[in-house]
Amino acid sequence: MNTSSLFRPFALKSLHTKNRFVMSPMTRSCSPGGVPAADVAGYYKRRAEGEVGLIISEGTVIDRPSSANEANVPRFYGEESLAGWQQVIDSVLAAGGQMAPQLWHCGIQENHASGWLPPAPFEGPSGTGNGIAMTDAAIADTIMAFGRAAADARRMGFNSVEVQGAHGYLIDQFFRSNTNTRTDFFGGKTLAERSRFAIAVTKEIRRQVGDDFAVMMRLSQWHLTDLHSKLAATPAEMAAWLTPLADAGIDIFHCSTRRFWEPEFEGSGLNFAGWAKKLTGKATVTVGSVGLDKDIISLHRGEDSAPASLENLVRRMDDNEFDLVAVGRSILTDPYWVQKVKENRLGELQGFNREALYSLV
Repeated sequence: MNTSSLFRPFALKSLHTKNRFVMSPMTRSCSPGGVPAADVAGYYKRRAEGEVGLIISEGTVIDRPSSANEANVPRFYGEESLAGWQQVIDSVLAAGGQMAPQLWHCGIQENHASGWLPPAPFEGPSGTGNGIAMTDAAIADTIMAFGRAAADARRMGFNSVEVQGAHGYLIDQFFRSNTNTRTDFFGGKTLAERSRFAIAVTKEIRRQVGDDFAVMMRLSQWHLTDLHSKLAATPAEMAAWLTPLADAGIDIFHCSTRRFWEPEFEGSGLNFAGWAKKLTGKATVTVGSVGLDKDIISLHRGEDSAPASLENLVRRMDDNEFDLVAVGRSILTDPYWVQKVKENRLGELQGFNREALYSLV
């Protein structure tokens, strides 16, 4: 199998990666008190040494009282936490890697099993479930907090920044009609109207980082409580959703799916990332069970995954359906997974074992 298309360099604004592989953001909850320490820096450094082109950090929360949903997820604010992230990015850059923090606000969530609670109630677009509706002032402060975090990332030497807009967290809650019932500017009957919060976040980030810094956003059609949901049911709806985000300053759409090979709409073999690229002209990242035989939901069922062929991935990359490929569980298990693919050591690729979640390999 000729994997050369996966190992072409990629350059866009501040990003200059040696290949097309991205480490997918994966929550590890290994930063006590929100502070990433030397073990977290070592974890990311090993992926850079293993030739991952771009590392996207686990979700790291912005400066809002209830942005986190558990105690040990990292923060991207405050002197101590930012010093920890400085150690991380310095280690990654020294190993020849590139990195982006994923900026996160969890929105309204259920209380963590540990019993930990944030110092203020969970907040979201509407007061549904286990939280309160955001006031105009809270929305304005949240938008500014995203911008400050992105500016800090650039100042510290990160190569890009990713906004978490997927999987039922705050920005995704604004997108969805069942969690955004607002009747003001940030609500609306259409997905395009409910995207105004995400657009405002993007514009503020762009204002604070400038035009030459690469900004990514992660998006998902599916939701953990509704695996078959589609925010955009047609290409036209997707264009109405994504084009304003692109115009506001998103350079790269990170298109989360459970299985990257599945077509997004009937009548075309293009996946979510393929459609996003076609509709906006922007670069895209595909993701979803790359190199494994079971999707991420199998993890929640306690199931392991075995290695799977990369032929479909290579064919789609050869066709330029998308620009970058995010790999999660395989790289979590093995820091040198990309290097092994490059060297055609495919027989050495490992599957995914749930035990990998409980240590920073």
